[in-house]
Amino acid sequence: MYIIIYDFGTSSLKTCLLSVDNGGIAVEASSNASYGLYVLENGGAEQNPGEWWQAICKTTKELFDKTEVKPEEISGIAFCAQMQGVVLVDENGRALRPAMSYMDCRGAKEFNDCMGKGIVKVSGCSLYKLLRNLRVNYAGSTSVKDPVWKYKWVENNEPELFEKVDKWLDVSDYLVSRCTGKIVRTADSAFATFLYDTRKGREGWNKGLLKMYKVKPEHLPPIINSTDLAGALTEGAAKDLGLKPGTPVFGGGGDTTFVNIGAGCTTPGDTHIYVGTSGWVSTFLNRQAVDINAMITGVLSAIPGYFNYYAELETAGKCYEWVKNHLALDEINVYLEKTEVSDDFESKFTSLYDYMSAEAGKVPPGANGVIFTPWLHGNRCPFEDANAAGMFFNIRIDTGKRDMIRAVLEGICYHLRWLLECEAKKVKTSDTVRFVGGGSLSPVICQMLADITGRTVETVDNAQQVGAVGAAIVVAAGLTGESAAELSRRIVKANRTYLPDQENKAVYERNYKVFKNLYKSNVSNFRQLNA
Repeated sequence: MYIIIYDFGTSSLKTCLLSVDNGGIAVEASSNASYGLYVLENGGAEQNPGEWWQAICKTTKELFDKTEVKPEEISGIAFCAQMQGVVLVDENGRALRPAMSYMDCRGAKEFNDCMGKGIVKVSGCSLYKLLRNLRVNYAGSTSVKDPVWKYKWVENNEPELFEKVDKWLDVSDYLVSRCTGKIVRTADSAFATFLYDTRKGREGWNKGLLKMYKVKPEHLPPIINSTDLAGALTEGAAKDLGLKPGTPVFGGGGDTTFVNIGAGCTTPGDTHIYVGTSGWVSTFLNRQAVDINAMITGVLSAIPGYFNYYAELETAGKCYEWVKNHLALDEINVYLEKTEVSDDFESKFTSLYDYMSAEAGKVPPGANGVIFTPWLHGNRCPFEDANAAGMFFNIRIDTGKRDMIRAVLEGICYHLRWLLECEAKKVKTSDTVRFVGGGSLSPVICQMLADITGRTVETVDNAQQVGAVGAAIVVAAGLTGESAAELSRRIVKANRTYLPDQENKAVYERNYKVFKNLYKSNVSNFRQLNA
C-alpha cells in the first residue's frame, strides 16, 4: 500500500510517499518546502497556516513528478507535526490569527497569575493546582510555553478575536480539518494541553481542569485516536493537493508521538534520542511517570495504553544551523584566509552540514577546552528558563572555527546526556539507544554521542524521515488492524552501531561537569541581560 505522510517541523515540511508491506517500509519519493517562523520581540513565535497549506500543495504535486505512483493508488494520508502549538479557528475551521508555535513564551503573565499564587509552591507553581493536574494525568502546565498560557494570552490580549473562536486546535488537528472539514483532536494532541484525563475509563477532557484553568469547554473538539479514520479528503482539498477526492485521512498526531515508532522503539524501556531542529530523549513506557523538578512527563503515545517519557532540548540542530550561518559562512564577506574546497567535494559530502561535521572531526574530543551551551531560545528541561542563552566558554588566543564548531556539537550532546541522566532517575532507560533525526546522519556526531553518554548508539534507515515512517506504520495499522507496536519492531532495524570509546571518557567527563555548572553560574547574568 502507498501512504503519504506530511512531516511538519519547526520551519520546514517534508512530504513523503511511502510503501508499506510485509517485507518492510520504503520511502519512494519525498519533497521539501519551508515556511516562516516569526519570532517577535515580546516573546512570541508565530507561523502562518496559509504557508503550511501552500507547502502541502507544492510538495504533494512534486511527489507524483518523481514516481510512477498515481494519486488514485494512495491508500491514506496523515500528518506528523510539531506539538503544543495553538491554532484558533472559527466554526468553518478557518484560522482566526497566526498559529502560536510551541516556542511562543508570551504567556508568562498568564502563567504567573494562575500558577504563581499560593502559600506552598513546587517549581514555582501552586502545589494545590499542580497536585490536581498530577492526579488526573501525571503532568502539569508548569512552563510558560505550555499551550494553555498561549490560549489565555489571546483571551487577555485579543478579546475581540477571542470572541470569534469556535475551537482550539494543534497543528496536525488544523491540517486534518483543512483536508476533511471535520474538526477533531487526536488523543496525543489533547494530552499535550495537559487538560486531558489519562486515567483508565476516564479518558477525555477533564472538566475539573477546564474549570481550574478557566478554559471554555465548547472550545475543545471531540477526541479520536491517531489510528482512527478522521474523514475523507474533500473535493476542494483534493483539487489543491492533486489527490483523489475521498482519499482516507487518518488522525495522525504529533512528532514526538511517531518518532519512537519510526525508530523501532516500541518495547517498554526502549530509549531513543532525536536531533532535528529541536532535540529530545524519550523512553517508551507502559505506565506514566513524571519529574516535575526536571520538567519531564510521560506523553501519551499513538499506541493506546503506552507513553513516551519525554525530555526536550528546544534548540539542537537549530544551533548547528546557527553556527553554519554565522560562523562557518562569513556573512560580512571578510576572509582572512581562504581555504580551497577539493574538486571531489560533492562526491564526498551530501551537504554543508556533512562537510562541517567532517571538519569538526579533525578536532580532538573536548574541542580543545571550548564549551558551548545550546540554549538559543531559552530552555525547558531539566530547568525552565526563558532567559537562558547560548555561549562559548573558554575561548583562547589559539581557538579556531573548527574548535567552536565541534564545541557546538559536543554542547548538544552534553545536554542530551543531562536529559538521559534525568530520565534514568525515574525510569529504566535502555543500555542501547536508537539515535534518529538529521543529526544521526553524521558518523562524527554518532560517535560523539556514544562517547559522551557512555551508551551504545544505533542508527536506522530513513533517519530524517523517522517521524513519517512512524506515522505511516500507524496508518498501516489503522488500515490493516495489525498492532502498530509489532509492525514497528518487525520492519525497523538498526543499520549501524557505535560503541563508546573509553579513551575519550576523561576529557568528556571533565567538560560535562563544567557544562552543567555554566547555567548555575550564569542564571543571574541571563536574567539581568534577557529578562
